[in-house]
Amino acid sequence: MSLPIWVYVVILGIFTSAFMAIKTARADKELETEWIEKEGQVYIERMEKEKEQRRQVGESE
Repeated sequence: MSLPIWVYVVILGIFTSAFMAIKTARADKELETEWIEKEGQVYIERMEKEKEQRRQVGESE
């Protein structure tokens, strides 16, 4: 009881599609993580600058 060749092609296509979906999801997650870390660092630097400005205003009074 042999299956037609197109059935094997469809099954191969399904596995290939699943593999590519997983690969793309991982890449997107890595990019998102990098972006979040970058934005977090920008926020921290902004907070440090603001803290330094407040310290300078407090010293000048």
